[in-house]
Order: sequence, then C-alpha cells, then structure tokens
Amino acid sequence: MNLHYQLGLLCLTHLLINADGMVDDAESNAIRLIQEREKINKALLAEFEHIVLTKTERDIFELGIEQLNQCSDAEKLRAFTTLYKLSEVDGRVHVKEIRLLLYSIKLADVEFSDVVNHAIASPSLM
Repeated sequence: MNLHYQLGLLCLTHLLINADGMVDDAESNAIRLIQEREKINKALLAEFEHIVLTKTERDIFELGIEQLNQCSDAEKLRAFTTLYKLSEVDGRVHVKEIRLLLYSIKLADVEFSDVVNHAIASPSLM
C-alpha cells in the first residue's frame, strides 16, 4: 500500500476522532480495524506517534493533506470514504468532524457526493 496514503489517512483519522474532544470505545475499535484493513505496519505507526507528539494539530492537518494529495484519485476517495464512515461510528456526527471532513475533501479536490456514494457501498467500521 502507498505510504503517502497510509500516513495521510493516519493524520486525518487522528484529527477526526479528536475533533469532538473525546475518543470513545467505538472510535478506538474503528481505528484498529482501519489499521488492520489498510495494513499499516508498526514502523509507520511509531513514526506517526512521534509526529503526534511533536507537531501541532495544524501541522498534522497540513501533513495529512500533503500526503493524500500525492495519491491517486482512487486512493483519495478511499481515504475520505474511510473518514466519512469513521465520523459516524460513535453514533453522532459532531459539527467539528463535518467541518474537518468537508474542508479536507475540498483541499484534496474530491467531490463530497462521490465520498457519500462510495461510503454507502463500503463495509462498516463497527
């Protein structure tokens, strides 16, 4: 799998689950499922954990968008579909999650309607 895709997805996933100020069990379980499905290895996770500890939220956001913008259109759509599904996993979609998602989608030049349609056909994160 493309490392740009994986790192970009990790960055935006981190920001999305923390947008509402709390990470619940459903979100934690979804993160583990995403890491498993996307075959994200321990070395990349360790690198990402270092990034989270040393960078601001804005830096993490910019890195995530930069990484995803180096991906194919199909990879971008897959990443944003995953993020969209993740925003729903705790049973409530917080306004900050939606803002982050919409702004990120715009910066990556992806159509929101494509993300929604792809999400409908994608497996759940629960």
